[in-house]
Amino acid sequence: MQPFELSLTEASRAVRARELSPVELTESVLGRIGAVDGRLGAYVTVVADEARAASARAEREISTSGPRGPLHGIPMALKDLIDVKGMPTTASSDVRAGHVAERDSHVAERLGAAGAVLLGKTHTHEFAYGLTTPQTSNAWDHSRVAGGSSGGSAVAVAAGAATFALGTDTGGSIRVPAALNGVVGLKPTYGLVSRSGVTPLSWSLDHVGPLTRTVQDAALVLAATAGHDPRDPASVSGPPVGHSGGGDLRGLRVGVPGTYYFDRVSPAVEEAVRRAIGRLSELGAELVEVEIPMARYIQAVQWGLMVPEASAYHERSLRAAPGLYAPDVRILLEAGELTSAGDYLRAQRARTMMRDAWARMFDGIDVLAAPAVPMTAAEAGQDTVEWADGTIEAVSDSYVRLSAPADITGVPALTLPVGRDRAGLPIGMQLMARAFRDATVLRVGRAYEEAAADRGRLAPVVV
Repeated sequence: MQPFELSLTEASRAVRARELSPVELTESVLGRIGAVDGRLGAYVTVVADEARAASARAEREISTSGPRGPLHGIPMALKDLIDVKGMPTTASSDVRAGHVAERDSHVAERLGAAGAVLLGKTHTHEFAYGLTTPQTSNAWDHSRVAGGSSGGSAVAVAAGAATFALGTDTGGSIRVPAALNGVVGLKPTYGLVSRSGVTPLSWSLDHVGPLTRTVQDAALVLAATAGHDPRDPASVSGPPVGHSGGGDLRGLRVGVPGTYYFDRVSPAVEEAVRRAIGRLSELGAELVEVEIPMARYIQAVQWGLMVPEASAYHERSLRAAPGLYAPDVRILLEAGELTSAGDYLRAQRARTMMRDAWARMFDGIDVLAAPAVPMTAAEAGQDTVEWADGTIEAVSDSYVRLSAPADITGVPALTLPVGRDRAGLPIGMQLMARAFRDATVLRVGRAYEEAAADRGRLAPVVV
């Protein structure tokens, strides 16, 4: 096994045991980037020299003082919405040409303090405003979409071109690409991880979180990045995150949606997710059927919040240089300028009602288990999908449909791989819990993962 094939947990253990040096690990991952990224397009930029210097520094520090923690000397990537002092933050957009960050984002500071090694910045759908990341190819099938908007981060992790990465999630932008590329994606509770120094899409919906190979890896990254930051007005001091447990799930109640989440879902996805839920039952969990509250309002609330907030942020640059935006993003931004204040306020009110209704739902369950996305990765350039009932839906609308509720309500949501379809494409299951019960979704995810045969598997990228 090559070092780039190791999960974060495995690599950290090897570094701690002095069986692997940060320099060897970083060189292996940089070599992997060189071998596969020309085909995948996960990275906007790779800072190889800086990564080598940081890994050598980490090696010296570990040799003299021991590791600071599990991320010390571990190579990682950041979605190119996340500021690193002295580096461009392009948001994968011509609008940001020449932009260089003047200071680190809070998460970059936290990862730097943990001793992580930055490899570079990964592609996003322009300004995170989309669900496909067209610059990047799916790690399992290069003719298919990576998912978005954190597609570059998900593909880098899936291909072994980063040991872990950070993404952002406003309507599913961590969980969608994680599911489509067969990796783990965690959207933490709203406010648990600071967004300061992160280019916003929609400030009342934006989250920052990890993409990793395993659930335990995600727990390690969350523990390093969570914490109050006065620069982010939404930042909160949540309970200690800790590391995920595992083992049996006796005494835990898993909600199985009787509405919404299995509507208009491909047979392969439904079969794999229901089988995974059955596995949770075998591990001791009690399955409880639940109705998803206010399901008919989810799409309207998501768009009613996100679209006007995004347009407000881009107001000046859209008017100054509209031609620099990609057509799909420009249309959405222009549409947001037509949203009335009344519509926005109604969406805010409905979100408050939805949060209350979801909190009542979680009175009866500990975790909600559901599909992460309704179908596997679409063909690049495919605009719509037709469901068995004759409904025609835009691909992006399809992908956001099952992930948006956790952004609206702010609850933690974890996506992990639970199978593949007949074409070999990954399928993801989503676990959600009451706000600040991030440790609960990690515990359940790890229990499932430990019982799975091929956890942490890399995508079979041909070199």
